[in-house]
Amino acid sequence: MADSPSSKSNSLIFHHTKKGGWHAAIYIIFVEFAERFAYQGLASNLITYLTNVLNEPITTAAKNVNTWIGVSSLFPLLGGFIADSCLGRFRTILLSSLIYLLGMIFLTLSVSVVKHTTLFFLALYVLSIGDGGHKPCVQTFAADQFDEDTPEEKEAKSSFFNWWYLGIVAGSAAAVFVVIYLQFNVGWGVGLGVLVGVLAIALALFLLGINRYRKESPQGSPFTTMAQVFVAAVRKWRVKDKSGHTDYYYGEDEEVHNQLHDHQLKFHALQHTQHCSFLDKAMIIDEVDASSKTRNPWRLCSVTQVEEVKLVLRLIPIWLSCLMFCVVQSQIHTYFTKQGSTLVRSIGPHFQIPPASLQGFVGVFILLAVPIYDRIFVPLARKFTGHPAGITVLQRIGVGLALSILTMVVSALVETKRVGVARDHGLMDDPKAVIPMSIWWMLPQYMITGVSDAFAIVGLQELFYDQMPDAMRSLGAAAYISIVGVGSFVSNIIIAIVEDISSRSGEKWLGNNINRAHLDYYYWVLAGLSVGSLCVYLLLAKSYVYKKVDEAERSSNNQGFRFNKYRPRV
Repeated sequence: MADSPSSKSNSLIFHHTKKGGWHAAIYIIFVEFAERFAYQGLASNLITYLTNVLNEPITTAAKNVNTWIGVSSLFPLLGGFIADSCLGRFRTILLSSLIYLLGMIFLTLSVSVVKHTTLFFLALYVLSIGDGGHKPCVQTFAADQFDEDTPEEKEAKSSFFNWWYLGIVAGSAAAVFVVIYLQFNVGWGVGLGVLVGVLAIALALFLLGINRYRKESPQGSPFTTMAQVFVAAVRKWRVKDKSGHTDYYYGEDEEVHNQLHDHQLKFHALQHTQHCSFLDKAMIIDEVDASSKTRNPWRLCSVTQVEEVKLVLRLIPIWLSCLMFCVVQSQIHTYFTKQGSTLVRSIGPHFQIPPASLQGFVGVFILLAVPIYDRIFVPLARKFTGHPAGITVLQRIGVGLALSILTMVVSALVETKRVGVARDHGLMDDPKAVIPMSIWWMLPQYMITGVSDAFAIVGLQELFYDQMPDAMRSLGAAAYISIVGVGSFVSNIIIAIVEDISSRSGEKWLGNNINRAHLDYYYWVLAGLSVGSLCVYLLLAKSYVYKKVDEAERSSNNQGFRFNKYRPRV
């Protein structure tokens, strides 16, 4: 059977140059630092603006914050698709950075010059659109600057995700301490104006490094190749796959190998796995395929194409089981901040720490945890486990999920203490009163949040980069980010359910008077749900099958490429 040329294979070819590496990635990190600085400088204190300036009720403001964060985290799915199929990562980053800068300018005008609520919310969602192109591409584009086939760069890339996240956290922490202080003590217009300036400088730096970047061309719609696998499998659902009697189609993979030969590159074909075996029908060569002069891609797919679909399907249950982790993290921007606003925040006789600034300590503890993890924990764990990274990425995520449960337990205990002090001083019906209890009582829950982030967030970033097909890595980054978005929407659903049930049975848990809102009960509910979610995650992680790669290598007689394991039989 003759094979038709693969349109996909041409896009896999790119030339090695001296570009890339850390001297290229550093410019991309500046862009991410600025985006995190701007996002955190806005998101951390947004609930304060909604309640204090726009006079929204606490639950309404919390839902508005969660909705905005959710939408901002779902737009990357569209941005990742556009980057992988049309524009490429570099152009997507450039366009989205301009949109993000424009949105921040509108937002600054809406709180300082125009002072219009409609413009304010419009600007928020313009930022969401800009975030949609930025988030799925920047990290992936930076990681692409390290060539896995070069030993030196492969070694550098092994620590890339830890130090990348460290840069993100540095930007977030700086925003929480600096920008929020300006918003509280100088004005919202000045605070947001600083964000505009930082974004503009970062965009200029990104363009300054334009000649240093390794760029890959978009490889076409990944959804088309996925759809082909499902259609081909359905069309052959009656075909029997008998070991020793049925052959699988490798033609497209071999074609790519031959084209890569002259470019001195390795091609990473995927090994056949038993997971989701119903899709294997798509790569069986039956009588119709054998007698055809050309390959019908909607009837016959390669082994690698089928295995790429399996990779995506394997990640979906892990994605779902991590939603409760993001529900817990969403409390930082909402109820944690409102709790802190009722406590004593004085540092010395003349300075008061803004309640949202405690979020900066999440970043501080991440800044401490990541280097300790990378330089102390990993080498120590490696001696016991023999794993290059100390522990597997799924184990790392699991530790983060477990710590998020502890976050809710500590938060519930601190809230019980806060309400007890309010009761003892007769302040239960005065939600604006300052309760004689230090805000530093809340520091432990922020500390645990930071450590859990260092485990789970970095682990999720690595999982959704490494385990996605190469052509879908922007979508992989978007999928990881979308956990945060859907988690925010799930948080809204839980709030609505808790409000409904508690109002029927007596006093409303999440009312506008935070002293009578029973936030401690709400936190215990989240802790219980997180325990159930962790149990599901552990079951899924135990049976998870990691990506298996066959590398095409040059044979010893220098006559082309060969597979390490060629044509496996079922």
